[in-house]
Amino acid sequence: MKSKVLAALVATMAVGATCAFAANPFVDVPSDSWAYKSVVELADAGIIQGVDGEHFQGQRNITRYEAAEMVAKAMAHMDKASVEQRALINKLADEFADELNNLGVRVSALENRVGNVKLTGDARVRYRYQKDSKENDNSWDYRVRLRANAMVNKNTKVTYGISTGNHAFSDNGAAEDENDILSDIAKVDYNFGGGDWTLSVGRTDKYVIGGSKGYGYNYGDIFDRAELKYSGDSFMATAGYGKFKAAGLAGGDFTYKNEDYSLDGTKTAYGVIEGRFGNGTAIGGYYNTFDNDDYNALVRGTELDYLWGAYASFNFGKDWNLLGNYERVNYNSNINSTVRGDEDSATVWIGRLTYGKAVMATPKTWDAWVEYLNAEDGAYIGGSTNSWRWGKLDNLESWGAGIDYTFAKNAQFQVMQSFASKVKDGDGSDPEEQTRAQFVFAF
Repeated sequence: MKSKVLAALVATMAVGATCAFAANPFVDVPSDSWAYKSVVELADAGIIQGVDGEHFQGQRNITRYEAAEMVAKAMAHMDKASVEQRALINKLADEFADELNNLGVRVSALENRVGNVKLTGDARVRYRYQKDSKENDNSWDYRVRLRANAMVNKNTKVTYGISTGNHAFSDNGAAEDENDILSDIAKVDYNFGGGDWTLSVGRTDKYVIGGSKGYGYNYGDIFDRAELKYSGDSFMATAGYGKFKAAGLAGGDFTYKNEDYSLDGTKTAYGVIEGRFGNGTAIGGYYNTFDNDDYNALVRGTELDYLWGAYASFNFGKDWNLLGNYERVNYNSNINSTVRGDEDSATVWIGRLTYGKAVMATPKTWDAWVEYLNAEDGAYIGGSTNSWRWGKLDNLESWGAGIDYTFAKNAQFQVMQSFASKVKDGDGSDPEEQTRAQFVFAF
């Protein structure tokens, strides 16, 4: 893009350069040039500096980083722009999102403007296969989600989202019969304390047991909660209380010894602390205590008490990341397992090594990973796991590998495969390997 074209675009944004008598700082922009007024106003506003402070060089092709720098400076004047002009800045920011992030400019700052509502969404088409599994009749499924983000004032943000959930293509008549569109996000976030503190109340679509960097072995789905979070450059701490809304931990109607029970979702109080050491490296720990004695006693035959874990995510070299996660689940009584006897706890170890980074907004980016899972019987508590795996995930030792590839902007293909899976303890047969592949589209 020629610099004079970008300058003309930015000049339409009413970015606050209003001084009609500002001096022309560039010796190569004559006063009779068609772009003279726009160039002088943009220079006066600090949006452009030219090449060396004296020359504008309007015919020179600029780099994407130079364009991103101009957009970033235009973003700083968003409060003086009209609705149409803000929309233009938003489009430019989306175009140069990766460059802005590399320059340290948070594109999400666009959302923090009062009166600005941003609509986003994603769609996923997924295939899952495991030999001899009853789920193979429903191997293909889809999910569509929509999100709306709105700023009430400079500190308060409202987010609402809906989802179709996962629906199998094999369900005859499903498109006509399904009326189960659900609200998976409905929350208010209030930012205070100079931007480091956030109070969030309501429903979130993805609460991960294990914090922002944890693997999410036990749960990573819909969750109603009130949460207070401090997030600084080198330290993060979170405390909250909430209720699980998906899978076994959400409870449901249940009949036991001819008695009908309507079991509500399991509740949890939780805390997370995380140290950050630059370049994305983080070390953290987390703790959850659980409350739903009826569900635990009736469904599991024991009472789930608490869970704690620790994780470390290391970035090294230019493109490598290593994640390690340990988790321990404790019960008020023994697990009642024929494999592990009267033990009242179970642990899981998870490691993942990743090379590269597949960015949805950047075509031809990719990553590849390999992971190791070693889980004792009772380690998995029946939640909607954040893992790509499905089914029974405890009393298991297994490896997995996968590739993520962005084949077009906002369009990604992902494939995952388990291997060398075996029962950890006991005489049971080893599980069949799992295959998963999916297309994900963001909009």
